[in-house]
Order: sequence, then structure tokens, then C-alpha cells
Amino acid sequence: MSHRRILIWVAMLWAGATGLHAQAPSQVTTTTVRGRVEVIGGEGKGKTRNGAIPGTVVWLMPVTGEGGETTMAMPNPPASPPANPRLVQKNKSFDPHILVVPVGSMVEFPNHDPFFHNVFSLFEGKRFDLGLYEAGTTRMVRFDRLGISYIFCNIHPEMSAVVIAMATPLYAISSREGQLSLAGVPYGRYMLHVWSEGMGPENEQPFTREITIAENTSSLGVIRVPEANGQRMAHKNKYGREYDEPTPNNSSTGNTSPSRITTRQTPTVWARN
Repeated sequence: MSHRRILIWVAMLWAGATGLHAQAPSQVTTTTVRGRVEVIGGEGKGKTRNGAIPGTVVWLMPVTGEGGETTMAMPNPPASPPANPRLVQKNKSFDPHILVVPVGSMVEFPNHDPFFHNVFSLFEGKRFDLGLYEAGTTRMVRFDRLGISYIFCNIHPEMSAVVIAMATPLYAISSREGQLSLAGVPYGRYMLHVWSEGMGPENEQPFTREITIAENTSSLGVIRVPEANGQRMAHKNKYGREYDEPTPNNSSTGNTSPSRITTRQTPTVWARN
């Protein structure tokens, strides 16, 4: 083989290797981000005056170079689409109390109680009124708007739930002990969003702040939230009026008039590493 042919052959090998290198996918470094929820003015780690950590949701939205937020690609759907998420009405309550869904999701509202319900949401987020529907039936709502929807029943004031529609797979719902864990978070800049049960529809709005996730900064630290006084969020009925007292002739027979306590604390949500 001549010297010139050897040079050409080496050049071809080099070009091929360079092309393969250019086509190789870049490695994205990810980490698990953890944090802990505590109540403002609580009685120490993991304790509150009411003995329970408020349900808290945190989520991360990537930040662009200009400081704005951008949506993230959601995980590829499985070959067989899963059933629609459900907010079940049973024993005059919603299960689950907090539901996180990708924006655009269809959510079912089955009535498993032996009486009528009238599910509605007239606050920020998805606004709807499902009207009266009987035991054993269901209604569906598409949550096509990003944000927080506060869900109530127009018959039973003690019923409440929250649906959060988001455009990111990077979120966590706190455990009963207040622990938070977000797996598979790529390094980068994010806007941290925090919602907690003390931030009701007529109270404080979700907290946001910019954070950076990197090799040595992968902790949310301690997130302090307002205390949630009881299990019911303060609200009026779908007509903007106080609920009527229960009578023996309506479908809420056996209810007692709930004490609707409004949390008015000023939130001080912050992180401590």
C-alpha cells in the first residue's frame, strides 16, 4: 500500500470516528433533590400545634437565559394509556385530597356516596360546575389550564380537594412527616413553586423563587409553610354565599355545621441548607 493511500485511509477512519462522536447523545447529569416541610412557628422538627404537617406540593420549572420559565417534556406515554386519574367522592370527602396531573388531563369525579353531590371549582385554575349527580354516576373534567384548582361540593361544605395541573414531571407531594423527594432532576436553573394547604383559595398564593441544582446544591433544605387549621378550606358555595344550615329534608342529613376557619398567616417560605 502506497504512502498516499495509507494517508487517505487514516483520514477516512478519523472522519468516521469524528462523525460517530458528533452523533453520540450527550450525557445529562441528574440527581435526587430532597427537602423537608416545617410549619411557621411550629414546635420543632416535624411537629405542629395540630400534630400534622400540611399537605405540600413542590415543583420545578426550567428557567431560560432571560429569566423566564419554560415547560418540560413529559415522559413518553405507555403503549396502553393508563386510566384517567380520579377524584372519588366517598364518605362526604374527596380521595385523594391532593391530586397532581399533567395539564390537559381528563379527571373523573365518580360519586360513591348514596346521595347527590354537586362538584364545582370557581376559583383560579379550571373553573367548572358539574351540577347535581346521583350515587353511582360520574362526571369528567379536562384540566386544560395550568394552575391550582380548588374543588368543593355545593351541598357538603366540609368537602374540599385540590387539583394542580402542571407542565413538568419534576414535582413531589410531601409525606405525612413532611419529607420531599424529586428523582431524576437534571442540573440547571429552575423556578421552585411551593403550594401548601395553608394557602387556600381566599388566602396566600403559591410561593416561587429561583434555585440552581448542581453537584453541591441539590437540597431544598427546610421549606416553611403556614399552618393549616383543620381539614376544611374556607370557602362559600358556588353562588358566593354562606352554606345553608343542614335540614332533615336535604341530602346532607346528619351533617353538623362545619367551623370554617380561614388561615390568614403571612407565609414565610424559605429554604435552609
